[in-house]
Amino acid sequence: MTFETFKDLIPKIEKMSVPGESSHFIMAPEIRLKELNRLKIEEKNPRNAAVMMLFYPKKTISHFALILRPEYEGVHSGQVALPGGKVETFDLNYMETALRETQEEVGVPTDTVTVLKSLTKVYIPPSNFWVHPFLGFAEQRPNFILQEEEVAKVIEVPLFELLNEDNVITKKMTTSYAKNIEVPSFELNGYIVWGATAMMLSELKMLLKTSIEL
Repeated sequence: MTFETFKDLIPKIEKMSVPGESSHFIMAPEIRLKELNRLKIEEKNPRNAAVMMLFYPKKTISHFALILRPEYEGVHSGQVALPGGKVETFDLNYMETALRETQEEVGVPTDTVTVLKSLTKVYIPPSNFWVHPFLGFAEQRPNFILQEEEVAKVIEVPLFELLNEDNVITKKMTTSYAKNIEVPSFELNGYIVWGATAMMLSELKMLLKTSIEL
């Protein structure tokens, strides 16, 4: 999809309701769904974070940015994620968190990003976070500058890869909550994307596909 075609969808996207949690469940392992059903999340006093689904043109084609986390001692070591991070006390709202963290992690100035809308928040049990995703775009491909202690690499994904059903796969892997289980995943630009990031991308995919069909 060209970037101009993506921009033509923006008026529809802005008016549409977001698909909601049902779109997340498509990419959630069964064991995780059972865990979420039994959890009383608010009793756990979760923290909040926000992430950005950032679209931009690369050689006229629509791309969005994912990041590869470095290897470290923690639950999200080496995982593919969306740029973002935890809410700070000085952030006015979740959108400001997403913009600030995107600038800090991958060097995209906040004033170059137009935010279109918020999507449905996702709870991450291992780290006890509510993650609030936002959809935005930049008119030009950013000059990515990595915050090396947080980001090992920027992964530039052509939008058509997300929309391609052939890139939805199942991988057997060990997670923080189970060993050797079947996990629904996206294979994007040679990387396996699963967990909360895949759940958020599932909602994005459904939103974009619906806007194309309208």
